[in-house]
Amino acid sequence: MTSPDRADGAIPLDRWLGFLDREYLSTFIRDGGASVKFAVTDDDLRPKLRDSLRALCDKRGFLCVEIDAAARRVHMPQDIFFGIASQIDWRLLANREVLRLCSEMRFRVEDIDPAATESLLDAIADANGLDPTFVLSEIRPAIQDNVFKNQRMSRDFRVAMSRLCAASVDSSSRGGDRSHPIVDWLTGVNTRISAVRMFGIHTPINRVTARHFIESALYWVRGAGYSGTVILLDNTRVTLVRNPRDNIRHYTRAATMDHYELLREFIDGADRLSGTLLAVSTNHDFLDENSPKGYGIYQALQTRIIDDVRDRNVVNPIASLVRLAQ
Repeated sequence: MTSPDRADGAIPLDRWLGFLDREYLSTFIRDGGASVKFAVTDDDLRPKLRDSLRALCDKRGFLCVEIDAAARRVHMPQDIFFGIASQIDWRLLANREVLRLCSEMRFRVEDIDPAATESLLDAIADANGLDPTFVLSEIRPAIQDNVFKNQRMSRDFRVAMSRLCAASVDSSSRGGDRSHPIVDWLTGVNTRISAVRMFGIHTPINRVTARHFIESALYWVRGAGYSGTVILLDNTRVTLVRNPRDNIRHYTRAATMDHYELLREFIDGADRLSGTLLAVSTNHDFLDENSPKGYGIYQALQTRIIDDVRDRNVVNPIASLVRLAQ
C-alpha cells in the first residue's frame, strides 16, 4: 500500500487534523490533558489551517483563540495572557458558572440562555417560582465556596471570577453592572492595579505573574462548560531575519530567544494547562538551523520537539512537530 505522506516528510493537512481530532481533541484534551504541537506550513496553507482548526473546535465544543506574533509580543507571557483574555467573553463564562452552580443546588435552569438573558437573577427566580432575594441569598455562598475558595486558580484570578459571578446576579438588583474595570484589567485595556484594588485584587498581570493567570484562565474556561481551549499561535513573524520596515512588529534575536524559551516553558509545564492544545503555526525558516532566528539558536526547545527517529517514508502524525502539505 502506498503511503499518503509525501516524500519530503510532509503530511496532508486534513489527515493531520483527523489524527489531532481522534487522538487529542475528542479524547485526551477533552478529558483535561494538554499538549503543544508545532505545524510547519507554507504561507498559502496557513489560512486553511486556521479555518479548519476553528471549525473543528466548534464541532467539539472548544474555545478557540488566535494569537499572531505580528500583533502581540509573543515573547512576553503577559501579552499571551492578554491575547487569550481579549477573546474570552468573561461575563458569559460567569453566567455559565452561576447556572452550573444553580443546577447543582437543584434549581431549574435548563431553559435559561446564559448569553441572551438580561437579568440572570430574575430568570432563575421566575423559572423556579421563587423570590429573587431568596435565590440571591442561596447563590452568594455557592460562589464563595466554589469560586473564591477554589485553590486550582491563583488568588487574584479567583477573586476576579467571584466578583464577575456576583455581578452577573447582583447587577439586576443594584442598578447596573460595575464589573467593567475587572474585564479591562483582564484584557490589558487598563493594566493599572489601582483600577481593580477596590475589588480586593492586588497582583498585577506582568511577566512574573502571567503564567499563573494563564493556567487559571484555561482551568476556568473548561470549568464553565467548554471542552477546553485551543490556542493557535502564529509565530512566523518571529523568524523574520531582516526588518522589512513595514510598521509591523519586528523581533530582535534576543526577543526571539525569549519567545522560544516561553514555548519551552509551555511544553515543560503542560501538566498545569487544563484541557489545552497549543498549536504553533510556523514556517520553514523556523527549522533552518543556519538561520539566526531558527529554533536551533535555543537548543532547549529544539531538543524537545525534534524528531529523534524518523521513518524514511511514513510521517508520525502525532509527533510534536509536523510538516503540513496541501
